[in-house]
Amino acid sequence: MITDIIRTISTWAIPFFLVAVPLYGVFRKVKVYESFVEGAKGGLHTAVRIIPYLVAMLVAIGMLRAAGAIDMMTQSIAPLLNMLHFPAEVLPLGIMRMLSGSGSLGMVTELVTAHGPDSFIGRLAATVYGSTETTFYVLAVYFGAVGIRKARHAVIAGVTSDVAALVAAVIVCYIAFQW
Repeated sequence: MITDIIRTISTWAIPFFLVAVPLYGVFRKVKVYESFVEGAKGGLHTAVRIIPYLVAMLVAIGMLRAAGAIDMMTQSIAPLLNMLHFPAEVLPLGIMRMLSGSGSLGMVTELVTAHGPDSFIGRLAATVYGSTETTFYVLAVYFGAVGIRKARHAVIAGVTSDVAALVAAVIVCYIAFQW
């Protein structure tokens, strides 16, 4: 039953917003197309400003993965995760998701290929990917682009929300797919 509700919502969510948002703009007498084009121009300018920060972040992520730091950490806390019924295979994804969207998408792809898309791990990986944020990417790229240097509270808030989302994803997936 819960699976059917989730499937229905996921099928209709994007088409709903693709229709509802422009209609809301028209209802509010906003020039929707002109606003969209203005936003696209601003996005292009932002993209040019963030390129140096993006390159620095991608290099750092590559170094962490190549050095095996994430895998080493996962192996060291796997016994604790098993006691908590937290699949250790998903922890590297939770860590990488805070750093990189494309790196974490690669990990989701690996998990789905290894375990199958309809397996618990496959569904959990997709849920974690969709419910967490690229916190450090956002901090490095966007905060750097606008010149924010003191991001201490943003880091704490971002990491706390990512950990909460990771735990919630595990709980929700156990409820939706294991019962």
